[in-house]
Amino acid sequence: MFQPPDSHSTPLQDILDLQHTNMQSKQGYRNGTFSSEYPSSPRDNLNAMGKANGGNRFNIGNYSLESCPMGDSVYSSGSTNNQPQYDSTNHPPIRETGIIEKLLHSYGFIQCCERQARLFFHFSQFGGNIDHLKIGDPVEFEMTYDRRTGKPIASTVTKIAPEVVLSEARVTGVVTTELKGEGSGDNTGRISYENRGECFFLPYTKDDVEGNVTLRTGDAVSFQIATNQRGTLGACHVRFENPAHPVKYHGVVCSKKENFGFIERADVVKEIFFHFSEVKVKEELSLGDDVEFIIQTRNGKEVACNITKLPSGSVVFEDVSPDIMRGQVLKPLERGSSQRAAQSDPLPGRIRYRAPDHSEVEVPFGDKDQCGEFTLRHGDWVQFHVATDRRDQLKRATNISLLDESFNVSGEKRERGVVQSLLDRFGYIRCVERERKMMFHFEEVLRLGQELTLGDEVEFTVDPVASFATMNTSPKAIRIKPLPPGTVQFEVLVERGVRGVVSREAVRSSASPTYGPEPNPDDGLITCQMYNVKKSIPFSAKKCESKMMPRIGDKVIFDAYRVISTKELVAMAVQTAHSLSNGAGGGGGGGQQSRSTFKGFVAALKDGFGFIETADHTKEVFFHFSNLEGSADNLELGTEVEYGLGRANGCGGGCASAEFVRVLPKGSIPIAKLLEPALNGTVTRTLRALNPDQAKYSGLIQVGGMTYEFGIMGLACKREILQVGDPVTFQADREGRAANIVPVRKKRRATVDAIKGGFGFLSVEAEDARRLFFHMSEVRGGASELQPGDSVEFVMLTNPRNGKSSACNVVKVASKPVKRAERPERLLARLRTQSLEDAAPRVVTVRAPRGPDGSRGFRPRRPLAEQLGE
Repeated sequence: MFQPPDSHSTPLQDILDLQHTNMQSKQGYRNGTFSSEYPSSPRDNLNAMGKANGGNRFNIGNYSLESCPMGDSVYSSGSTNNQPQYDSTNHPPIRETGIIEKLLHSYGFIQCCERQARLFFHFSQFGGNIDHLKIGDPVEFEMTYDRRTGKPIASTVTKIAPEVVLSEARVTGVVTTELKGEGSGDNTGRISYENRGECFFLPYTKDDVEGNVTLRTGDAVSFQIATNQRGTLGACHVRFENPAHPVKYHGVVCSKKENFGFIERADVVKEIFFHFSEVKVKEELSLGDDVEFIIQTRNGKEVACNITKLPSGSVVFEDVSPDIMRGQVLKPLERGSSQRAAQSDPLPGRIRYRAPDHSEVEVPFGDKDQCGEFTLRHGDWVQFHVATDRRDQLKRATNISLLDESFNVSGEKRERGVVQSLLDRFGYIRCVERERKMMFHFEEVLRLGQELTLGDEVEFTVDPVASFATMNTSPKAIRIKPLPPGTVQFEVLVERGVRGVVSREAVRSSASPTYGPEPNPDDGLITCQMYNVKKSIPFSAKKCESKMMPRIGDKVIFDAYRVISTKELVAMAVQTAHSLSNGAGGGGGGGQQSRSTFKGFVAALKDGFGFIETADHTKEVFFHFSNLEGSADNLELGTEVEYGLGRANGCGGGCASAEFVRVLPKGSIPIAKLLEPALNGTVTRTLRALNPDQAKYSGLIQVGGMTYEFGIMGLACKREILQVGDPVTFQADREGRAANIVPVRKKRRATVDAIKGGFGFLSVEAEDARRLFFHMSEVRGGASELQPGDSVEFVMLTNPRNGKSSACNVVKVASKPVKRAERPERLLARLRTQSLEDAAPRVVTVRAPRGPDGSRGFRPRRPLAEQLGE
């Protein structure tokens, strides 16, 4: 009777004598890397069942002399086992997995995968042909106890499908066989590994070697032991260990915390830990920096050491094919933070396309592979590039853009509209077929890099489902596509040349005309007969073709249109056929000749309207751009004009408005001569254009006991803004007015922080702890050449009405310094989507504090006695 050894400290000792939890199961081995792509074994179900039925209870006494052939039995019937007996029916044994480590004459040893244990088993307990069992084969078994010695052994051993198993700890060895060339038949090397006096030769391939190194015979290496898909042991993550000249690895800093961070390695799909003390550069590492480092093992963990920075763009993770592919979306991405958090696959999307060899290929894609964050749907036709990861050769689709033919194939309903308002990250569209405006997010614009502006015409799809997740009943516009100007029409023509009589006058307004369910108070009304029915049709001042507004009782000719959203009639192209107020026909031509004409200077220009300073510099007159002959683009402050006065109709603040405004040649209006010498004074009253609350139009400058009035023509620079208290130099004219006024101000310097269309911000802290605002009209010289980062010189002014500061007379003095190239969009997108757990807490000012009197900030509380005294 052959008895197994009582002690396991023999030459048959464990070849994987590693730390606790040495082996990790259920991992896929793919080109030298591991991923959880293989299904778990049936042991998981049995393990859960065993825990539910009473915990870790094991069957004993599975072996007997009768069941074992003579000469192979390892048990003695004379021994007594004091272990309690358990019912195998009510408490099924727990199944475990392991790897065949040794095979001898009639028995062998199994290395457990999930704990540090090495179990003996007899061939009689193997279910199958023992000749098919080899070293390294994965098996499943039940653990029981030897009746004689009480030691744990394995029973009911069955061979399972080769499941890739990776050891967590690293071991050392020596290369005995180098890798052969690409053209050779066997492209496998060998590494010798010694454990407890026994020597083993483990195979490895080129994909198992870390770093761009070539291993030679005799090189010392460290590696992890794993089983490949054939079920045999092999070496993976092989690292060349040379203390004198260690291998250099490259990567990119992907996350940072208080005093440590992680680097995304460029050789394998893996991140490695680093401490700030290992950084060998003076400046602090930033997210996205390219770095070079070596790897050392400390406390059983790999860490990056001797970290140095590399030039930006040195580390490349993937190669993008220049060929543009066309395919169809099989699985779109789930939008919304809750769906993304629940998604474990980093590349959940799928696209199918036809390869050059006419085979159908399916590739994945992630949420940063689209050219924008617009919504994709199943069946959409897209074009993209194929990117191949250099580390694991994984292919994915990137630079994905939606093709126009997707809308024709899917047959989805597309609506049209005009951008009505733009806010921080979203805006609203005035719809053609809907009375309510439609909200949209900027990322839904299909053309990447094209920013929408007010008045842009767009085409979109209404997505009511997306709003249900946020418990919002209002739909949103998605898949927004810009359209050429003139494409969107809110009204359709019903009849041309309709005649009617004005029953209510229209009021000029700078806002665009809107026709909704509620009547617009600024619209006029025309009474007419259409289809033998008397109707009152509204019209807006902007739809009048004559420069003189039609008055009540005037006969007009117009075109009748029907608004698509409300189905109501409106009048357009309104022309005066006969004017009762002027007593002349033909558009009021005779009325224009009978009016008196006046002259003046353009004093202020706003959005769609302006003000004229009279020739005597004492008053201002409102005028609308529709009453201007010619284009308003050529108007400037101080331009000499001729105009006629119309009747006050509520526009321009209730004052009389100018009509038939015509630009005069320079010098048509005489100006008083200047006197010498120049004077120094202080502004005590500004122009009414800057302070509409004051009663008088003209400004005032005080010199000693004398005062001088001034208007827009008194300024040396017509765009100059004079505030109360500003010191100035000027000259008096023969009429006793101030002219050639030049303010004496201190120039400041700052850097342009951002430019957004017609305005921008400077990196100077204003009174409200924000960036300093400036309008592009205040930029002297080439405003289009101003870029963020440029140094400028300016004058800071404060609005007395609201207390806000702004920059005026902005002059560029230096261009921004040339910096290194920006990081690739792929890495920038990853840095933007870091989890909130990794990010430091942020404090965001939602609303600036205001006092009871409307002033900003908090002020010290006044003494109680002073408050009671008031």
